[in-house]
Amino acid sequence: MFFLEVPPLQMLPIDLTEIIAVFMGISIVLVPVIGLTARFAFKPFVEALSKGLDARGHDEAVVILERRVALLESQIESMEQSVSRIEETSAFDAQLRKPSPPDTGQLPSP
Repeated sequence: MFFLEVPPLQMLPIDLTEIIAVFMGISIVLVPVIGLTARFAFKPFVEALSKGLDARGHDEAVVILERRVALLESQIESMEQSVSRIEETSAFDAQLRKPSPPDTGQLPSP
């Protein structure tokens, strides 16, 4: 058996300025490409999400309007009952205020 001799690794000096320059140069091209790709990739998802939220908002608005109409109907019914009681009371008061016929002292005949 034989073994290969591996020479020791040599560390080359790293020039941070060059690495940053290369990264910034690549970013100038890649950022718009990634942005356009994401825009076209997520567009159907965002449209579906907005339609879903919009439909849910309409459903909630309809439910709120139904509740308001039901409340108004119950209030109107309560007011109608109050008006009918006031009419009955007014008619009763009118009967009480009518002058009564003179009392003859006789019992009414059947």
